[in-house]
Amino acid sequence: MRFNRMLLSVTLVAVALVVQVSVLARLHLPGAVPDLLLLTVLALAMVYGHVGGALIGFGAGLLADLAPPADHAAGRYALVLCVIGYLAGLVKPDNGQVRSATGPMAVVVAAAVGSTLLYAGVGALVGDTAARHVGLGSLLFTAALYDLLLAPFVVPGLMALARRADNDPLAESGGSAAGGDVASGWLSSGTGLKIGGQRGGLRVKAAKARVARAGRIKGVKRL
Repeated sequence: MRFNRMLLSVTLVAVALVVQVSVLARLHLPGAVPDLLLLTVLALAMVYGHVGGALIGFGAGLLADLAPPADHAAGRYALVLCVIGYLAGLVKPDNGQVRSATGPMAVVVAAAVGSTLLYAGVGALVGDTAARHVGLGSLLFTAALYDLLLAPFVVPGLMALARRADNDPLAESGGSAAGGDVASGWLSSGTGLKIGGQRGGLRVKAAKARVARAGRIKGVKRL
């Protein structure tokens, strides 16, 4: 990873962890806690790809394992976020530009459910049965709900910030690129705009031809 990616990732992960531990965890919402750290890993993974997502996820999870109050074995959440970051990086758009919010929102829901299941599964392997007493179904529903509600305020901004810090041209020309994509999509969808464009082109060519003929006639009269 480049230095600017590492610096931005460390800063965002540290801020997300502090906010989650000091603010979100103290809201005492029913069920799960809104996972700002998970959303940060998802946003960066969908910009940097699967390798960067795995590295960022492992580092973020390890910080969460060591941050007080840590009530589980170190490395447990690091494994979870490493896997989630890798899988989220696999769905990175080929051109780096997200055309709709459906894809990222689906990734958020899948990551919230998958991270909860994976965390509970790893806990069952090491003898932690806390998820059974709380209720795994309630944890899954509330985790997906809270993360889905929080995602629109976190994921798009962090993705745009990551692209801008990475000197990605899409960060500067995202609006024009999106407009070009929409225009090309309309032109290729058989809506009639292409035919209209061709007619308009023929009219312009005809007008230019008439002007050229008039110019030649005027020139002959001058002679």
